[in-house]
Amino acid sequence: MTIRALTQVSTGRNGVGAFVLQCKKLEFHYCDWAGSSKGMNIFIKTLLPKFAAEHPQIEFNVSPRPAKHPVVTGHYINGRQKPICVRNLEPTAILQKVKLLRDASGEKLKRVHKPVTSINPSVRGVWSPYHGNGMAV
Repeated sequence: MTIRALTQVSTGRNGVGAFVLQCKKLEFHYCDWAGSSKGMNIFIKTLLPKFAAEHPQIEFNVSPRPAKHPVVTGHYINGRQKPICVRNLEPTAILQKVKLLRDASGEKLKRVHKPVTSINPSVRGVWSPYHGNGMAV
Protein backbone atom coordinates (compact mmCIF):
# COMPACT_ATOMS: atom_id res chain seq x y z
CA MET A 1 0.00 0.00 0.00
CA THR A 2 1.45 3.32 -1.02
CA ILE A 3 1.10 6.56 0.90
CA ARG A 4 -0.37 9.50 -0.96
CA ALA A 5 -0.55 13.11 0.13
CA LEU A 6 -3.85 14.90 0.46
CA THR A 7 -4.92 16.52 -2.77
CA GLN A 8 -6.88 19.29 -1.08
CA VAL A 9 -6.69 21.01 2.28
CA SER A 10 -9.98 20.94 4.17
CA THR A 11 -11.82 24.24 4.25
CA GLY A 12 -14.60 25.49 6.47
CA ARG A 13 -18.13 25.43 5.09
CA ASN A 14 -20.75 28.06 5.95
CA GLY A 15 -18.73 29.45 8.85
CA VAL A 16 -18.65 26.15 10.72
CA GLY A 17 -15.64 26.19 12.97
CA ALA A 18 -15.18 29.96 12.67
CA PHE A 19 -14.63 31.89 15.88
CA VAL A 20 -16.59 35.10 16.24
CA LEU A 21 -15.45 37.37 19.05
CA GLN A 22 -18.48 38.42 21.11
CA CYS A 23 -17.06 41.84 22.05
CA LYS A 24 -17.54 44.29 19.20
CA LYS A 25 -16.63 47.61 20.84
CA LEU A 26 -14.71 48.91 23.85
CA GLU A 27 -15.21 52.45 25.16
CA PHE A 28 -12.68 54.16 27.42
CA HIS A 29 -13.82 57.21 29.40
CA TYR A 30 -11.32 59.18 31.45
CA CYS A 31 -10.66 62.59 33.02
CA ASP A 32 -7.54 64.62 32.25
CA TRP A 33 -7.62 66.41 35.58
CA ALA A 34 -8.78 63.94 38.26
CA GLY A 35 -6.30 61.78 40.17
CA SER A 36 -8.49 58.70 39.91
CA SER A 37 -7.80 58.65 36.16
CA LYS A 38 -4.01 58.65 36.53
CA GLY A 39 -3.70 54.92 35.76
CA MET A 40 -6.17 55.21 32.88
CA ASN A 41 -4.21 58.06 31.28
CA ILE A 42 -0.99 56.01 31.43
CA PHE A 43 -2.85 52.95 30.07
CA ILE A 44 -4.22 54.92 27.11
CA LYS A 45 -0.78 56.30 26.23
CA THR A 46 1.28 53.13 26.67
CA LEU A 47 -0.69 49.86 26.64
CA LEU A 48 -3.81 50.64 24.60
CA PRO A 49 -2.10 51.16 21.19
CA LYS A 50 -0.51 47.69 21.31
CA PHE A 51 -3.73 46.06 22.54
CA ALA A 52 -5.74 47.76 19.78
CA ALA A 53 -3.24 46.65 17.12
CA GLU A 54 -3.57 43.03 18.32
CA HIS A 55 -7.38 43.16 18.07
CA PRO A 56 -8.44 44.77 14.77
CA GLN A 57 -11.91 43.17 14.99
CA ILE A 58 -12.80 45.32 18.03
CA GLU A 59 -13.76 48.98 17.69
CA PHE A 60 -12.01 51.21 20.25
CA ASN A 61 -13.49 54.51 21.37
CA VAL A 62 -11.54 56.83 23.72
CA SER A 63 -13.31 59.92 25.00
CA PRO A 64 -12.78 62.35 27.89
CA ARG A 65 -15.39 62.63 30.61
CA PRO A 66 -14.45 65.59 32.81
CA ALA A 67 -14.91 65.34 36.59
CA LYS A 68 -15.94 61.65 36.45
CA HIS A 69 -14.20 58.42 37.41
CA PRO A 70 -12.69 56.39 34.55
CA VAL A 71 -14.90 53.68 33.07
CA VAL A 72 -14.32 50.94 30.48
CA THR A 73 -17.49 49.72 28.74
CA GLY A 74 -17.74 46.61 26.58
CA HIS A 75 -20.42 46.36 23.88
CA TYR A 76 -21.36 42.88 22.67
CA ILE A 77 -23.02 41.44 19.57
CA ASN A 78 -26.09 40.40 21.56
CA GLY A 79 -26.79 44.09 22.34
CA ARG A 80 -25.70 44.07 25.98
CA GLN A 81 -23.14 46.35 27.64
CA LYS A 82 -20.83 45.75 30.59
CA PRO A 83 -19.30 48.83 32.27
CA ILE A 84 -16.39 48.47 34.70
CA CYS A 85 -15.17 51.35 36.87
CA VAL A 86 -11.36 51.43 36.90
CA ARG A 87 -10.73 54.32 39.28
CA ASN A 88 -7.37 54.34 41.06
CA LEU A 89 -6.19 51.18 39.26
CA GLU A 90 -2.71 50.66 37.85
CA PRO A 91 -2.33 50.35 34.05
CA THR A 92 -1.62 46.61 34.27
CA ALA A 93 -4.77 46.07 36.36
CA ILE A 94 -6.77 48.05 33.78
CA LEU A 95 -5.33 45.80 31.06
CA GLN A 96 -6.61 42.76 32.99
CA LYS A 97 -10.09 44.32 33.19
CA VAL A 98 -10.02 45.08 29.45
CA LYS A 99 -9.04 41.46 28.72
CA LEU A 100 -11.91 40.34 30.95
CA LEU A 101 -14.35 42.45 28.91
CA ARG A 102 -12.84 41.19 25.64
CA ASP A 103 -13.26 37.54 26.66
CA ALA A 104 -16.78 37.91 28.11
CA SER A 105 -19.80 36.75 26.14
CA GLY A 106 -22.08 39.62 27.12
CA GLU A 107 -24.58 37.28 28.77
CA LYS A 108 -25.83 37.87 32.29
CA LEU A 109 -24.03 35.91 34.96
CA LYS A 110 -26.09 32.96 36.09
CA ARG A 111 -25.57 30.70 39.04
CA VAL A 112 -24.54 27.14 38.24
CA HIS A 113 -25.96 24.69 40.76
CA LYS A 114 -24.60 21.55 39.13
CA PRO A 115 -21.46 21.67 37.00
CA VAL A 116 -22.78 18.99 34.62
CA THR A 117 -26.26 19.02 33.18
CA SER A 118 -27.75 15.94 31.55
CA ILE A 119 -31.11 14.84 30.24
CA ASN A 120 -30.30 11.28 31.36
CA PRO A 121 -29.37 11.25 35.06
CA SER A 122 -27.34 8.29 36.27
CA VAL A 123 -29.38 5.36 37.54
CA ARG A 124 -26.47 3.94 39.49
CA GLY A 125 -25.69 7.07 41.45
CA VAL A 126 -22.28 8.40 42.34
CA TRP A 127 -19.47 5.85 42.36
CA SER A 128 -17.31 5.53 45.43
CA PRO A 129 -14.63 2.94 46.27
CA TYR A 130 -16.26 2.44 49.69
CA HIS A 131 -19.56 1.16 48.27
CA GLY A 132 -20.25 -2.43 47.27
CA ASN A 133 -17.81 -5.07 48.54
CA GLY A 134 -15.71 -2.45 50.23
CA MET A 135 -11.98 -1.90 50.25
CA ALA A 136 -9.42 -2.66 52.88
CA VAL A 137 -8.08 0.63 54.16
